[in-house]
Amino acid sequence: MKIYTENDCGELLKRGFEERERELEIVKNILSDVRTRGDAAVFDYEKQFSGALIDQENICVGELEYLAAYEEVSPKLLCSLRRAIKNIREYHSRKGRRDTLETHDGRMTGYVVRPVASAGIYVPAGTAPLASSVCMGVIPAKAAGVKNVVVVTPTKKGAVHPLVLVAARECGADAVYKTGGAQAIAALAYGTESIKKVDVIAGPGNIYVTLAKKEVYGQVGIDMLAGPSEILIIADGSADPDCVAADVLSQAEHDPLSRAIVVTPDARLAEKISERVLVRLKELPRREIAEKSLDFGGGIVLVKDLEKACEISNQIAPEHLELYVAEPEEWLNKIENAGAVFLGGYTPEPVGDYFAGPDHILPTGGSAKFFGVLNEDVFTRKMSVIGYTKEALLKDGADIVRLAESEGLAAHARAVLARTEEK
Repeated sequence: MKIYTENDCGELLKRGFEERERELEIVKNILSDVRTRGDAAVFDYEKQFSGALIDQENICVGELEYLAAYEEVSPKLLCSLRRAIKNIREYHSRKGRRDTLETHDGRMTGYVVRPVASAGIYVPAGTAPLASSVCMGVIPAKAAGVKNVVVVTPTKKGAVHPLVLVAARECGADAVYKTGGAQAIAALAYGTESIKKVDVIAGPGNIYVTLAKKEVYGQVGIDMLAGPSEILIIADGSADPDCVAADVLSQAEHDPLSRAIVVTPDARLAEKISERVLVRLKELPRREIAEKSLDFGGGIVLVKDLEKACEISNQIAPEHLELYVAEPEEWLNKIENAGAVFLGGYTPEPVGDYFAGPDHILPTGGSAKFFGVLNEDVFTRKMSVIGYTKEALLKDGADIVRLAESEGLAAHARAVLARTEEK
């Protein structure tokens, strides 16, 4: 793993979400086709991309498929899944939806919170079943009070992985549809004969899914634009180099475009981490992917102190940030931009991926500067509420009229005057 200094790490820190023209053109064509032809286009793309023969009879997972899925999942795995779901559900239900209305001198102002009516959760299906992504997408929507939450996911030979189906049932998803890619996003955004239009689309996916979400934003709400996974680890002399190396590889194994960066003021630690990464790589089943990832977006950056490390982290705005330092809570105050922060040596990133409760659907590519972690607020709207008594309007009326007239909106002014002038 290459070691950089503050002066030569510029290219390593710059990489972010890239909008690629060829993929964007493909996505636009798919969106237009699905919008025009509906189900027929979705079925054609599923056959083209996955070889699956999907039609109106089998696009939605049926009860027999759920029953068969439960037979395929071991009791111990089901127990672990249910414990994770309990933690995630409790976390997202802590605050609940809160209305804020205040009355003062005859004026009621504030807002009420309402869930959207429907949400679509995209669950990727790469080389492994991503049941955790089902949990992290469906549960916050349900916690927000969304009545209809559906899952879309790519299939393998027309079948959804059993663990994904079990997770969907355990989390309370109202339906699972066998479609993925840009065509799934199009179906959720525009509606087809089989899949109803939703109000919000959430969940990570590949470049085609991400570009499709960007294109349909405005037709529907979206959570964020998520790209390849990333981790940044700020480590000091208290860190175990072998554990840091393990954490680096936990992200590098995701995708050749994943990023894994360590920032440390300790040169000796940097050397040891680099050595342990090489040792652990030899034992890794997904070694080839991890090696490409480290070549593309991996590295160790030597800095003068932890202050500079936090400055670099805020510049990158990483999806996952581990504060693997002696006093992590103290340094948390220095962090402004990150998707999720993991405190101390006993909080590796997979704790958040699967079990602790906070969501793992996080902004990437620097978008943590303006996007936040997926939470129940993504699936709600705040509606303003205003209520005036006659006395309050008489007191404020002249100011309102004056402001309306300053903008040349006479009818606005007269709507107030009609209630405040003596008749």
